[in-house]
Amino acid sequence: IHVKHENHNPTGAFKIRGGLNLIASLSDGERRRGVITASTGNHGQSIAFASLLAGVSCIVAVPKDNNPQKNAKMRAFGATVVEQGKDFDEAREWVEREAEASGRRYVHSANEPLLIAGVGTYALEIFEELPEPDVIFVPIGGGSGACGCSIARTGLGRKTRIIGVQAVEADAFTRSWRGPERVVAAQTATFAEGLATRHTFDLTFGILKRELYDIVTLTEAELEEGVRLALRATQNLAEGAGAASLMAAVKMRDQLDGSKVVCVMTGGNLNMSALQRIIA
Repeated sequence: IHVKHENHNPTGAFKIRGGLNLIASLSDGERRRGVITASTGNHGQSIAFASLLAGVSCIVAVPKDNNPQKNAKMRAFGATVVEQGKDFDEAREWVEREAEASGRRYVHSANEPLLIAGVGTYALEIFEELPEPDVIFVPIGGGSGACGCSIARTGLGRKTRIIGVQAVEADAFTRSWRGPERVVAAQTATFAEGLATRHTFDLTFGILKRELYDIVTLTEAELEEGVRLALRATQNLAEGAGAASLMAAVKMRDQLDGSKVVCVMTGGNLNMSALQRIIA
């Protein structure tokens, strides 16, 4: 097993790649009007960090009771953080209304080709170092990371199987991908906020419906064990979503015997109260 450490990026997550690419591509008018987005943290940090570098005003809507460490980092990067709704999707719906009223450039966390192109650069680094991995495990929330990886794989002509990882308690994408129609969940109940979406999104779902090999779902106990496993095996602090790929590989180990496997550790921004509970 090889681990791709995106948790060592400046914001502690892979999302920074997409934020830098998108903000660098804004028109002069968009820069003047500023940007607005919704996030549970890592996407918001990426847009806030890139906006800070570019001198662009940034608003990030987060759910109530969001990870306080992620909120603090977004504020440290100069963003105005606004609490809206009980979960990511309610925060996103507020942002869509606010963007229309204010004229700010709405940055969707998934339906953005420039975000996907940016985050996909992590996959180019994987294939540069390991030209022919058999399997890459990638956690799926909105799906941009898995899309970037899949597009890079296909563009390079590799045969690597891309396997997504979701939480059992936030599996709308999994049920949509496996079923005849797309599903909207009534709620999510996972501590791994990077996986906590109730909806699928047009751009990422369309790509992954075509490109993804399979999906593994993890219980909350398995996600917590993934965090402990990351600490023991890699000496890295991973958030729930960031450790999910490693735990998925362990769960599927009997099917992977002899395979060259890559697990993408997408982020390390774990809520300290969650860490205390998990390692107690």
